[in-house]
Amino acid sequence: MFTIGIDLGGTNIVAAVVNGSYKIVSKAKRPTAMPRTADEIFDDIAQVCREAVDSAGITFEDVEWIGMGTPGTVNTEGVIEYANNLGFDHIYAKTMLSERLGIDNIFVENDANCAALGEAYAGSGHGSKDFVAVTLGTGVGTGIIQGGKIVAGVNNAGGECGHMVIVVDGEPCTCGRKGCWEAYASATALINQTKAAMEENPESIMHQLAEEEGKVSGRTAFDAMRRNDSAGIKVVDQYIKYVACGITNLVNALQPEIICIGGGICNEGETLLRPIRRYVESERYSVYSKVQTLVVKADLGNDAGIIGAALLGLAK
Repeated sequence: MFTIGIDLGGTNIVAAVVNGSYKIVSKAKRPTAMPRTADEIFDDIAQVCREAVDSAGITFEDVEWIGMGTPGTVNTEGVIEYANNLGFDHIYAKTMLSERLGIDNIFVENDANCAALGEAYAGSGHGSKDFVAVTLGTGVGTGIIQGGKIVAGVNNAGGECGHMVIVVDGEPCTCGRKGCWEAYASATALINQTKAAMEENPESIMHQLAEEEGKVSGRTAFDAMRRNDSAGIKVVDQYIKYVACGITNLVNALQPEIICIGGGICNEGETLLRPIRRYVESERYSVYSKVQTLVVKADLGNDAGIIGAALLGLAK
């Protein structure tokens, strides 16, 4: 069995042929080249699918279904209702792709949900049916899998856990609320917290580290912490507490088998994960349960979304 996964992003369009073992067989890519019309973009989506199929040495007759992950809100009819970074407003994605490729078995889903599905089936979830993926990036992206299905909610916009409030009347969030988990636990938030600490601590080694790298990054405070810099230690400890607070909320609300953490910051590995696990263990509601949620690092990296898109037929 072969399926095709498509990852439509603001920078690139990627298509991959995935086999029955959830492994990528071939891949094709081209720039999204925004701003462009939806018709132009879908012409290129169809073309990268053809290129991936050719590269795999198969035909579309060997393809069981096509799945596509996209930013924005997607309804059950395969319509992208809104995706601001693509300029999409009620784009009939399933129909447009079907017309170009002559295939009816097409699924369209939000990209964060696709990433969660990919990790659940083929990555850190190891086939888990109750799973949450958290990505610490520019924002905090989350996808929830329950009973092997994507949690979408009544309006197909469910699973936005980055916008649960952890500090009432706290830091402003891009969504318009104050105190969202995203405003404290994203990589963007960590950078802002690091910059604030640097202003308050002119003697901190973080200044030297940022100058050597050419910028303040998500690594700056962690690198300073490893060099026993007191300001860096304070930033890292507080940041991890913010991340762990949200993770614990997810554990208490959903009790999944596994929660994986992805994004560039997850490259800190056990430096990040070990204290998060300790916090969850001390704060979780299900303190007496024999089975507890595992908190692990994401496995698939940038391939999570495209593999998840290729598996949409299983989850739908």
